[in-house]
Amino acid sequence: MEKDLKKTVAEIAEAVGGVENIEKVTHCATRLRLVLKDNSAMNLEEAENVSLAKGAFVAGDQLQIIFGAGLVNQVYAEFLKSFNQTIDDTQPQVTQSNKKKQNPIQSFIKSISDVFIEIMPSILAAALLMGLTSLLSTKGLFGSESIVEMLPQIAGLNRIISIASSGIFTFLPMIVAYSATKRFGGRPALGLAIGAIMVHPNLGDAFQVASGSASAELVDLFGLNVELVGFQGGIIIALMIGFVVAKLDNFFNRVLPDIIKFVLSPMLTILISSLLLFIVIGPLGRALGDGLTNSLLWMAEHLGIFGYMIFAGVQQIIVITGLHHTFGAIEGQLLSNTGRDFLNPLMSVALVAQGGAVLGYMLLNRKNKKIREISISAFTSVLFGISEPALFGVTLKYKFPLVAGCLAGAVGGAYVHLSKLTAVGYGTTGLPGFTIVDPANQGYLHFAISHLLAIGLGITFTLILGKFYNKGTNRDVITEEAREADIENDAEAIIKAVEE
Repeated sequence: MEKDLKKTVAEIAEAVGGVENIEKVTHCATRLRLVLKDNSAMNLEEAENVSLAKGAFVAGDQLQIIFGAGLVNQVYAEFLKSFNQTIDDTQPQVTQSNKKKQNPIQSFIKSISDVFIEIMPSILAAALLMGLTSLLSTKGLFGSESIVEMLPQIAGLNRIISIASSGIFTFLPMIVAYSATKRFGGRPALGLAIGAIMVHPNLGDAFQVASGSASAELVDLFGLNVELVGFQGGIIIALMIGFVVAKLDNFFNRVLPDIIKFVLSPMLTILISSLLLFIVIGPLGRALGDGLTNSLLWMAEHLGIFGYMIFAGVQQIIVITGLHHTFGAIEGQLLSNTGRDFLNPLMSVALVAQGGAVLGYMLLNRKNKKIREISISAFTSVLFGISEPALFGVTLKYKFPLVAGCLAGAVGGAYVHLSKLTAVGYGTTGLPGFTIVDPANQGYLHFAISHLLAIGLGITFTLILGKFYNKGTNRDVITEEAREADIENDAEAIIKAVEE
């Protein structure tokens, strides 16, 4: 493996025009990301065919080479080991360097993505723990009694699991504000402080006030009547206030004299942020969050099965654009407002449908060793909730599998609607998504059926559509088989490849 990694990083350096052309390098869950000094010196075709890679593409003037979860960490480590004297791998500098080359929409999406990537481990932990306690305490799954009722000795364990899962979601605004402040260049501790103010126990609980079981304290602030209500579940508000805190922190650090900066900068940042939180950011964020939630609920209630099909059908196309990184805030808001997330199973069936399309394309090209290797690896990533290797390595690259996967996802979405399948958390799809399924209405059974349906139809639709692309598919097979046979030295192998 070490030999393969060394070969891979050497090929990457050659494909981008030499290591001296690499300005920055970093990675995400599945992709190695390179910012180049001169993109014209890059050979994208060579980058796509790098050893161990499953594809490559350019986004926001950033070269992204797909390796898959786990493997990308090894490639990145080997890259730094081989070129550590040449490459600066500092993540914030990558962001700032590339930011100049991105349009405002790309920059916004990247910012939201960075905020949630930072805190995703805590969200996943909460979601999985919530799924576990739901499994243990739901009646009717394995009999008339819940697992806890059948095994009273684990009641204490279940209670702690419940506290752990709900505790993370209760203070999620703090976590989001912390991450947002850090992402936008402020001191993270100040983000944590404003997050603590958002969920202060002396404020009226947002959910109780909304339900009418509690009343909010009213104060006069510069002639305005301001309600002192907490921001439990205010994910979008936390994102907005984190941005404000970061900008104020930078502003006061820049304009205040050094002799008073240490004391006054954080005090003024928190004071002004708090005022803006209750007067402007809070009401605006609540309206925006409620608007998004109500729009999604309207789609589910009024468009019914067609709304579900449309969302599941296009969701992976949204992944290609990068807009899916904004779903975390929407799902968090939806979960806070309703207690359930119906988007999660829709995204999950859309994901595995692309995996089915990958398997279908592999069956069409079963003699092609390179496609088999890429397809198996991509499908494995899909099972664990990561679709980029499948999208950029197979379905988008060959086009018709993408269409087949979207059609299969739409049918899977229809089944999700008919079965009333929802989730009690968010942040994980594919096989891990099983752990956060709402057990109501035989949720676990319907989760399995919907995903098997999406995979099966992804295979079927790809095989059907592949017939219309038969000529192009055969040409791909011939080209790859001839390359593997070393066509320059083996005339007999050329004849065999063409015959096949």
